Amino acid sequence: MVLGSTRVEVGGPQPRRLVQALVTARGGALTEEQLAEAIWGDSPPANPAASLQAYVSRLRKLLGAQALTRGPGGYALIAQSDVLNFEALVAQARAAQRPADALRDFRGALKLWRGRPYPDLEAFGDQERHQLIEQHAAALEDQAAALLAVGDAPAAVAELRTAVRDEPYRERGWELLILGLYRSARQAEAFSALRQVRALLADDLGVDPGPELQNLERRLLAQDPSLLLDAGARLPALQRPLTHFVGRENEKRLLSEAMAETRLMTLVGPGGAGKTRLALEWAGTVPLARLADVHSPLDLPSVIAQALGMAETPGRFTGLRGLLILDNCEHLTSAVADLAVTLLADNPELRILATSREALGVDGERLLPVDPLPQTDAVVLLSDRIAAVRPGWRPDESDSRELARLAEALDGIPLALELAAARARVLSLADLTGLLGSRFPALGPVPRNALNPHSTLEATVAWSVNLLPPGERQILLRLWPFEGGFTLEAAEALGCDLDALSSMVSRSVVSADTTLTPARYRMLEIIRAYCRDRDPDQAGSRAAHAAWSRDLVARTVPDLRGKRSARSIRVLNRELPNIRAGLVHDLAAAPIHALRTAGLLEWFWLRAGHVAEGVRLLEQALDGAPEAAPVDRARAFSAWGTLYWIGGDIDTGWELVQRAMAELGRPTDDDERRLLAQLQYYEGMFWTYRGEFQRAADSARASIELAEQIGRAWFGTVPQIVLGSALVGLGSLAEGQRVLRAAIAEAQQNAYGWAGGLGNLTLARSMLNDDPRGALAPLHRAIELFREEDDAAEVLACLVYGARALLHLGHPLEAATLHTAAYQRAQQRGIRLDNSDPITTAAIRAEIEALEPELLASARRRAGELAEDELVGMLPGQDSRALTSER
Repeated sequence: MVLGSTRVEVGGPQPRRLVQALVTARGGALTEEQLAEAIWGDSPPANPAASLQAYVSRLRKLLGAQALTRGPGGYALIAQSDVLNFEALVAQARAAQRPADALRDFRGALKLWRGRPYPDLEAFGDQERHQLIEQHAAALEDQAAALLAVGDAPAAVAELRTAVRDEPYRERGWELLILGLYRSARQAEAFSALRQVRALLADDLGVDPGPELQNLERRLLAQDPSLLLDAGARLPALQRPLTHFVGRENEKRLLSEAMAETRLMTLVGPGGAGKTRLALEWAGTVPLARLADVHSPLDLPSVIAQALGMAETPGRFTGLRGLLILDNCEHLTSAVADLAVTLLADNPELRILATSREALGVDGERLLPVDPLPQTDAVVLLSDRIAAVRPGWRPDESDSRELARLAEALDGIPLALELAAARARVLSLADLTGLLGSRFPALGPVPRNALNPHSTLEATVAWSVNLLPPGERQILLRLWPFEGGFTLEAAEALGCDLDALSSMVSRSVVSADTTLTPARYRMLEIIRAYCRDRDPDQAGSRAAHAAWSRDLVARTVPDLRGKRSARSIRVLNRELPNIRAGLVHDLAAAPIHALRTAGLLEWFWLRAGHVAEGVRLLEQALDGAPEAAPVDRARAFSAWGTLYWIGGDIDTGWELVQRAMAELGRPTDDDERRLLAQLQYYEGMFWTYRGEFQRAADSARASIELAEQIGRAWFGTVPQIVLGSALVGLGSLAEGQRVLRAAIAEAQQNAYGWAGGLGNLTLARSMLNDDPRGALAPLHRAIELFREEDDAAEVLACLVYGARALLHLGHPLEAATLHTAAYQRAQQRGIRLDNSDPITTAAIRAEIEALEPELLASARRRAGELAEDELVGMLPGQDSRALTSER
């Protein structure tokens, strides 16, 4: 053993067993009988008490009488040990707020590990030894997680290779290894490791991977961009600015102390005081939910899910751990408070750091005021930012005096200091001070306890805004309604051209993100608030913004059904905060417009996965606009019914489609006839779902006839597909397939990919029983088209029907693998594969489940190992002999 820095020999195996047994008690007492068992096991000496006393006496001489004591309970070792130090460092690392601090402590703990714990003890030390080995394995994984968090993925991979070799059934080690490989630009190895652990768990233990590994697999398959960031850095907006962070050492110290004792802390201070920057600098890379653009409390869960990198918003958040930042809470204080209470109650290992201009008012909340910077730090910040825009600049004595005056006049508000420094590109420091003083004489030295921070910051913002020419200043005041940023095209709709926008960017009142195409612009929140308060026509600006969002939807939605649908989905997703804001405005001020917009977005709600939000908005819009035109109400009921159907409530969906037809009545123009034709083929789909094929055919024919009257070639393709499907259901196979091929040709001629995909899929379904080999070609074409449209649900549906084709071609293992994989992925994504054709899918499931149990078990193992491309590759073209049949 080692005393201080000196190595001391305690003797042979018996004294070593005595020391090790005492260490296992961690300062507690062991009786003489327990120590005798530890030292000699089943073969004690003739007088074990005397021998034990001799060993104790020798050990006391080495350690001191105070270190080895005897009490009523027996002997106790009162001294530090590697075991205690290891456990203390691990606990300290796990409590650390920053990954770098955690990494340092994990490394210190693991340096104490010298191999098998308690090597001289046999059965006596088994339980303690197993506990320490488990702690060591967990610490190795935590150290690797810390390496990933600080961005050193290669080092994490090197350590995890050994960890998964030594402990192959610990799934967390595999999860971290796969993530580390992915972040090291070794994606093929990441997928290989994923397949390896799946096979290992299935072959050795007969189990599937746990939820964490399955979630990682989903994100790998989806090429989730957040995988390339730290687990907490989900969005680009969360990265810390490149500018130097000045001051706040005391605040960071207080944060560290408080967050070690509380689970909810709120940084409270005026706008522009640097609350968000302080939170990010202290916390490092952690999930941050930006709430500034959230208008409705109902949207809070979606923003939280996005910050956490979740593909879908769960009904309840569970299993969260670590730190979550909720930023800009002041406009939703009550709702955020309720959400924080729920999150903390459901996630015992979660802590929340909020930023707000007022407290959340939650029991147990700790507050940390974020005041303006003290004079010294304010001058340092000004000097740093001015040096950034004046290469080679160093303040002389005169400059130092002006810097002190500026810092004092601006009350140390970081945002005000940043804006002032930006002007130093074109003004001297004396000019800056004089300009500020002449325009805002109220910004003199004010005692801190009498300071009104919001007014002071408004004056600073006003000073920056007023540097704009009068025309540009008036334009800027109108841009505040934009949520989540805006494009040049959007700004032009409110009267802002490129020259004006460029001027605003150069004067730092608007920021530009030119890494996006098209470039995206954003106003600082405090500047937005200033513009909103001083806009002479707030109602007009909001109305103009809402009109732009309505026009965007009206222009973009038609392309959702055409060859530009993938682009349209991206546009609408990007502008969703603005669309939401426009709908909120119109629900209150122009409900008829809101109803029309919500109805037009039907396919967006479906394709983008916003089913619940669409249902809620459509219900509100219908309630708010009872006097709207029948065509708008009918369109909204149609969309509402479709969303209910996709959500699994078939009966409600049917009732709402029937309500839509009743609202519409007899059509009088082409717009109404288009909607009626759509409702008729929707009706046909419902009848097909229920197996009433004659009614489905009648509805589809009525839709086709009406579509032909208005000359909408593409519009006729989906009703034709519904008709073809109904004819097949009626037993008119040749006629049904002829109709389907005509619909496919028409869709191809007009480059309507999604309709072509649906036609090919329906044709393949009709061929499965009589010509399974022939069904493979349209299935491949359907998959190709649906993948171009980013429609994952229909791709998975194609795999289900492909499984039946493989089964009928004599390839049961491939069929079961494909079927199992499709339903696994559908369940992971919340997709219902049985809604469109429950009869056929039920028959396919019965055929698969009738296969041999051993074959099904093998299929389950293989299904989780294969990527989507590999699954699609299991479907051959016309020649099924390319397959290797395993029966």
